Amino acid sequence: MALSKVDFNNINVTPAASKALKWNASANGFETGDLVGSMVLLSTQTASSSSTISFTSGIDDTYDSYVFKFINIHPATDGASFQFNLSTDSGSNYNVVKTTTSFFAYNNEANTSTSLSIDGATDLAQSTSDQILASNNGIGNDNDQSGSGYLQIFNPSSSVFVKHFLSRFQYYVDIDYTKENYIAGYGNTTNSIDAVRFQMSSGNIDSGVIKLYGIS
Repeated sequence: MALSKVDFNNINVTPAASKALKWNASANGFETGDLVGSMVLLSTQTASSSSTISFTSGIDDTYDSYVFKFINIHPATDGASFQFNLSTDSGSNYNVVKTTTSFFAYNNEANTSTSLSIDGATDLAQSTSDQILASNNGIGNDNDQSGSGYLQIFNPSSSVFVKHFLSRFQYYVDIDYTKENYIAGYGNTTNSIDAVRFQMSSGNIDSGVIKLYGIS
């Protein structure tokens, strides 16, 4: 069926941040409205010789899923592992019990050493310890070495279900390897997760950016 008439006086396409063009309630009108299925940037933190980076706000029941993006995480200590933990009390304690599984793939610069393997060294089983995202033989601290990836947490405000998460982290290993870690698991709590902390296994986060997004 072809359109027979469009009332241009009812078209409202005034530019608006994070908005999309859509039909309004009128039969022949447009308006700008909320985007559907988008990533909404909530906050950004930049490391500068930081012992920890903690997100203690913005994680609530507004969104069903939250994603942290890691951009060029560079450790002060050569071979340090990048890791995180969860809190149910706005960051007073980071001690949520977690059960996780992990595997990795790597290749060296000479293409003489490769592997795809389960990583039992970084698994947790009902542990309150930090979950490692970049495992043993961690990130190098040469000027050109760093790691990047993401962590996604699902329905952190649920009062019924445990808190599932998954991560993918790619980094330049201190012994000149490329390595990619895949982590998945759950925080074994029905309390709301409302804060997340990131740190290195030793030393500071020398530089890097972490962004928090809500997924609508």
